[in-house]
Amino acid sequence: MSLTERLRAALAGESSHVPIVGDEYDRAGGVYAPAAVLVAITDRAEPGVLLTLRQPHLRRHAGQIAFPGGRMDPEDRDAVAAALREAQEEIGLDPGAVDIVGISDTYRVGTGFAVTPVIGVIPPDLTLAPHQAEVAAVFETPLAFLLERGNHVLKTVMWEGRERRFHEILWEERRIWGATANMIVNLARRLEAAAT
Repeated sequence: MSLTERLRAALAGESSHVPIVGDEYDRAGGVYAPAAVLVAITDRAEPGVLLTLRQPHLRRHAGQIAFPGGRMDPEDRDAVAAALREAQEEIGLDPGAVDIVGISDTYRVGTGFAVTPVIGVIPPDLTLAPHQAEVAAVFETPLAFLLERGNHVLKTVMWEGRERRFHEILWEERRIWGATANMIVNLARRLEAAAT
């Protein structure tokens, strides 16, 4: 089964796993602003996932590792359109180069967004152009490493007077944590469930 077929099978319909959904407390009266990210997976013998390192001066999630993405704009027809637009703006990824295979579990973040991960397969070794004001670096992490359950470390911290739980994935010198890591864990669980 090809990478695209495996991903489509994992994302089709309801999953048997219980997704990590993020913050359960009310934000802005229980309203979360819609957002989307692109989980771009390179189609190669050993697939990788494109991730960005956000600039350290940004107001939200400064210096963190993230998927390209952001808030849905009124002109975005859906989460797929928003994810593709954001990826083009942030890393110069041509939307025509992305084979969309589906969406994963929506994830709520403490900054008040409900984030839809859009999963797409891209050709390897594309030339990308990071938006310097937002993106400090673009890099590829092996998909197999990200999906390996043993690399998903559950952490607990106190934040704004409440206990928060999140996953952390350490790859080389990179620390992938919080919403990005939790969305990776959700995708890993979907793939595991589809394989059984």
